[in-house]
Parts: sequence; C-alpha cells; structure tokens
Amino acid sequence: MVRAIDTCASYKILFIPAIFGSASFLLYLITAQAPGLTEEQRAGLRLPRNLADLVTIAAFLQQYKAENLGYVFFLFSCAYLYKQSFAIPGSVFLNILAGAIFPCLVAFPLVCILTACGATLCYLMSCAFGRQYIEQYFPEKLAIIQHKVKENHDRLFYFLMFLRLFPMTPNWFLNIVSPVVNIPIHQFFLSVFLGLMPYNYICVQTGGILSSITSLDDVFTTEILVKLLCLAIVALLPSLIYKRKAKISGAM
Repeated sequence: MVRAIDTCASYKILFIPAIFGSASFLLYLITAQAPGLTEEQRAGLRLPRNLADLVTIAAFLQQYKAENLGYVFFLFSCAYLYKQSFAIPGSVFLNILAGAIFPCLVAFPLVCILTACGATLCYLMSCAFGRQYIEQYFPEKLAIIQHKVKENHDRLFYFLMFLRLFPMTPNWFLNIVSPVVNIPIHQFFLSVFLGLMPYNYICVQTGGILSSITSLDDVFTTEILVKLLCLAIVALLPSLIYKRKAKISGAM
C-alpha cells in the first residue's frame, strides 16, 4: 500500500513538465499571432535574458504598442505569469520592461498583481504535485522554514512580510515551499502582493530611465538595499513586540 502511494506521488511530478510544456506552447501561439509583424519581428518577441535584450525589446514594444496596446498588455501579462508560475529567474527584467512600456500608474499595480497571481499559481502547483520532492531534496532548508513558521504562528503574516521585504530572500524557493509548511494561501497571496511592492516599484521606476542603465547594479545600489532591509525590519517589529508581550504574560 505504501509503495502504491509512493508510486502515485512519483507520477504526480510528471504533471509539472506537462503543464510547463503546454504553457510554453500557448505562449508561443500568442506570440505567433502578433498582428502586423513579420516572422523576423515575431522572433524578437522573447523573454529578455540580459540588459541588452531588455533594451532592444523595450524599444520595439514602445513603438509597437501605439497601434497594438491591447495585444502588448495581454502578451506582457501572459509572459509575466509564465515566468512567475514556473519560478523562472529574471522577473526583474519584466518589472523594468513594464516601467519602460507602460505609464507608472499602470505598470506598478500591474506587476504587483501579476507577481502575486503568478506566485500563487506556483504555490498551487507545488501543493498539488511537488510536496514529496521538496521534502526529499530540500530537507534541511524545509526544516528551518518549518521551525520559523511554527515559531511565528500567531504573527505569521508579519513574518512573511519580513521575508518578502528582505532583499536577499530567495522568493522562488519561498513560493514552492510555502504550501509544504502549511502557510495559508490568503496570507501567502497578501504577503507577496504587499511585501514585494517596494521592490516592484524600484524596478518600474527604473524602466523610465532604461537607456541610462548599464547594469543591474545601477538599479539595486547599496543605498536601495539598505532601505529595503530597513523596511523588512520595520515589518518584523510587530512580530517581535507581540513575542515579547507573550513572554512577559507567560512569566506573570
């Protein structure tokens, strides 16, 4: 019986490459349907992998959106959800791209919503298909996070906000491990949406001055990282105060 359960769990993981392949094909079809473009121009509609790609794609989309705003908005949203859902590195490039092709008042809320929705899709796939493999391949990291979640159970949202605001947190790993350590999905969604707002805003603002950037170090300067760290500490303060009050109450 145990072996049958293990076999079933092993087969579950195969759903992830199947979903990934289907999503990749769907994104290809959306790109292939770009109106008014040649095959060569359509080939240029790809996910940016470096700053040079980003500058080239941003320059093209800035002109292309003049007559195809709805399509550009839809394509960008699909590409963003694709990267976030499958924890593909490089979301910083899409955040900056949003600021380059859309007004800040559109780009900022858009990337905040897409970040939270994409991370939640990643959470759901991990919950449905990846639990066994996360427990198998990341036992030490899983144990650390599980201990912290239990330790901060009564003030979990503040702890999650701290993790999202902290500039060195591996958000991709937090996305896939959250369902395994029983973080409620509503707290997960809100912590991503609110906790990554400062990071998203910095990236979106950078998109407006994309032509003057030579590397990502120009975006995340030491001053910016210190500010993000301070925000993370502020987010953690309510949790620390609550913990201290609980200790005092327990002592009495």
